[in-house]
Amino acid sequence: MLLHLLAVGDVVGDPGLDCLARHLRTLKKLKAVDFTVVNGENASGVGITPRQAQDIFDAGADVITLGNHTWNRLQIADFLEENRYILRPANYTNRVPGRGFGVFDGPRGLRIGVLNLIGRCEMDSNFDNPFTVADAALKAMDTDLVVVDFHAEATSEKGAMGYYLDGRVQAVWGTHTHVPTADTQILPQGTGFVTDLGMTGPARSVLGIRPDQAVNRFLGGLPVRYEAAGGACKLESVLFTIDSERKVCVGAERVDIHG
Repeated sequence: MLLHLLAVGDVVGDPGLDCLARHLRTLKKLKAVDFTVVNGENASGVGITPRQAQDIFDAGADVITLGNHTWNRLQIADFLEENRYILRPANYTNRVPGRGFGVFDGPRGLRIGVLNLIGRCEMDSNFDNPFTVADAALKAMDTDLVVVDFHAEATSEKGAMGYYLDGRVQAVWGTHTHVPTADTQILPQGTGFVTDLGMTGPARSVLGIRPDQAVNRFLGGLPVRYEAAGGACKLESVLFTIDSERKVCVGAERVDIHG
């Protein structure tokens, strides 16, 4: 069968949550989506609360992935333990709550593995090596298909991960930079790849926040609490079409909604 899997870019603040609620289910119906993974680590601007996670599930997400802001809202800790459908990066140390990968039920009994990783380049050297952690996770998962959200800053690290996992997983996508890339492709061994999904949130913004606040930071002004920008929003995502019998990706296309 052909599995249509939608990967949705980082949801930013209340505007992003509202945009997701208004558009995701319609988009899933339009594209006959079978399974949806949404990155939610910026639902609070930085971090995510249990209520916001539930809002993302209510909007139509099957699995939520996180990133470097996982612990900015510590109230999420118990929720990560209780709800196996929300993942934090697997290469955090084993001393923190939650899980970094899971196997979930897809259509017709298909077992879909989702792995969440975080990069180290220009991020935090205290993370475990995402490449070796990926190896261990793939050995631990009993699944039909595997897809990977790699939350990383450097495009080089994201590209290297794509090629490292090519042929061993069915899709790898990057999150974190909030800027959509135009390199959707199928790698030589059949893995779908995109460097960054983009984001779900205010369209006229700097990574989701008010432009004047971003400008103030680069001019050396006093630190301020970031606020989500107003105005029209966008939902940025990539639709991966996976042949579950051959275990290869056969299509990868950007699906972006403005409004």
